[in-house]
Amino acid sequence: MTASDALVTFRGVQKTYDGTSLVVRDLNLDIQRGEFLSLLGPSGSGKTTTLMMLAGFESPTAGEISLGGVPITRTPPHKRNFGMVFQNYALFPHMTVAENIAYPLRVRKLPQAEREAKVARALEMVQMDTMGMRYPAQMSGGQQQRVALARALVFDPQLVLMDEPLGALDKQLREHMQIELKALHRRLGVTFVYVTHDQSEALTMSDRVAVFNDGRIQQIDRVDRLYETPSNRFVANFVGDNAVLEAKVHATEGEECEVVLKDGTRLRGHNVNRAAVGDAVQCSVRPERIQLAEGASHNTLSGTVMDVIYFGDHLRLRCRMASEAEVMVKLSLHHAAVPTPGHTVHLHAPAQHMRVYR
Repeated sequence: MTASDALVTFRGVQKTYDGTSLVVRDLNLDIQRGEFLSLLGPSGSGKTTTLMMLAGFESPTAGEISLGGVPITRTPPHKRNFGMVFQNYALFPHMTVAENIAYPLRVRKLPQAEREAKVARALEMVQMDTMGMRYPAQMSGGQQQRVALARALVFDPQLVLMDEPLGALDKQLREHMQIELKALHRRLGVTFVYVTHDQSEALTMSDRVAVFNDGRIQQIDRVDRLYETPSNRFVANFVGDNAVLEAKVHATEGEECEVVLKDGTRLRGHNVNRAAVGDAVQCSVRPERIQLAEGASHNTLSGTVMDVIYFGDHLRLRCRMASEAEVMVKLSLHHAAVPTPGHTVHLHAPAQHMRVYR
């Protein structure tokens, strides 16, 4: 993918509200046509400000935003023709579902027959064809969110922007809506830009995820690469669960290095940021990559089981290592011999899945 394929480009975009601290710093981002891109990060990381600048509700302090190669930095929101979905639905309570969905078409002065046909198609799209005459107050949160989505899609925008749209829904409904949104995106082929602080939501739905922290994109990648190969310590800790071990680099060899933990245990791993001998580092390994070993061997840690936690589809062992670190291990429900609290265990962390960050 090249910048010329991009629907939206951010070049050198910055945003400050007070003239001193930057909320967004030197942002360069290409959003591809038809992709589902999530902007993921903690509160205050710059992801929502980035979305609001794209929508036109905020103006960059510096830099340029372009749509299809044409600068839109000074184009007002209503002329950008983007669909928007917010967490609070923002439906008109005095209008029926059909009237709410038709609102953007009325603003655009479409003839009534065309309006009605588009509203019917939008209702069908979100599986609410029988509910056009209801009012928002007569509907559940999930149904209201579908109406908000239909309203954002009804005028065939080339871009749909969503700001934490599922945040107010309960867990089960939220997970159901995630799957529906992804299926809808596949069917329509419209470009979706989605803001969330929920990493599992971002991984479930997106083609790519941009991880924000401190006003910068820390990594932008396909979801599998983001999870398996985080590019720095922040991304590794923010996306997914991790066992984190503090260590010092003892030796380096090409892409790998050997580290020493506080208790003297030596481990090998992938030297992500080119740490040098003597550097203090963090070693990260995913709980599902750790295996129970028969005894102490290469890349093995010794520890004591503190807890066995049942998660429904798997078990987790909470272990305290000799180095005082706590490590979680994921086991299948059918694991042959599950150790009980108090037992000593040997945990094998394969070198190819151990990532070392300075």
